[in-house]
Amino acid sequence: MSSQNIYILGIESSCDDTAASVIHNGKILSNVVANQKIHEAYGGVVPELASRAHQQNIVPVVDQALKKAQITKEDLHAIAFTRGPGLMGSLLVGTSFAKSLAYGLNIPLIDVNHMQAHILAHFIDEEGFNKPPFPFLAMTISGGHTQIVKVNSYFDMDVIGETIDDAIGEAYDKSGKILGLGYPAGPEIDKRAQLGNPKAFKFTKPKVDGLDFSFSGLKTAILYFIQKETKANPNFISEHLNDICASIQHTIIGIVIDKLKLAVKQTGIKHIAIGGGVSANSGIRNALKVGERKFGWTTYVPKFEFTTDNAAMIAIVGYLKYLDGNFAKQDITASARLKI
Repeated sequence: MSSQNIYILGIESSCDDTAASVIHNGKILSNVVANQKIHEAYGGVVPELASRAHQQNIVPVVDQALKKAQITKEDLHAIAFTRGPGLMGSLLVGTSFAKSLAYGLNIPLIDVNHMQAHILAHFIDEEGFNKPPFPFLAMTISGGHTQIVKVNSYFDMDVIGETIDDAIGEAYDKSGKILGLGYPAGPEIDKRAQLGNPKAFKFTKPKVDGLDFSFSGLKTAILYFIQKETKANPNFISEHLNDICASIQHTIIGIVIDKLKLAVKQTGIKHIAIGGGVSANSGIRNALKVGERKFGWTTYVPKFEFTTDNAAMIAIVGYLKYLDGNFAKQDITASARLKI
């Protein structure tokens, strides 16, 4: 199939962001995201509120994506959408909208796995950003996911490690909640960590065999530590906040880098691609740079707007699947627990 002049609309609605993006031959023309601020008051995403907000946001977001790309819906060659994994109510909004639009325009429908999309975001044509060569190791770290994946080709991927309980982003958010920080807490902990001493307090790393992760034990250890210290000194958090944040971040990054080192050792692959919202974390980026110098890794991090939940990553997968002639049928349904 010729890749002459292909326009794909990508739609992402797996959690609390409604997003739409138009891609033209691998290059992003628009990437529009409507955030849902409503969840901040609850310290986490409320599924029922998320799906309602998607219903309000999806038409204006798609409209804006087409306008920014300076095309009309009649120019589109296919509609790509997130089928899963994610919150069922949220996924249903994007899925039914994409199906209706594709049906109305009489163009192909393309289903996209959200986790594959985080990985394939590295293949968006973006100046100054290199694309990893196959095979490579992909690490997806976000509020909902922590995975290490061996990527053999665009659609041949093996999950070789994943979290057995909480995702890395949850570890940040729950630690933040214990410390009385806002939601999401990751950026705030990262900012304060840069001002504190990472060796001030020691938290033990969970012992998990192989390449799997666990963060719930660490969260409990942090909770007990804070309870004990504030009992002795009620001002403990405010007096030591930067040091506490630095110590938490140091422990979390240690867990991630240890697993990456093991994955490189087991597979012999030294090309490492990072995706997901937590890849914006400065501590993780620095640790990867150290890994490049120390262990000879080559690391790849996409442009920031393509790391958090966004529709550009859905659009690039749509484009790659379009070239492959890999389309979905109209009776396809959303799947909250979709595997890679």
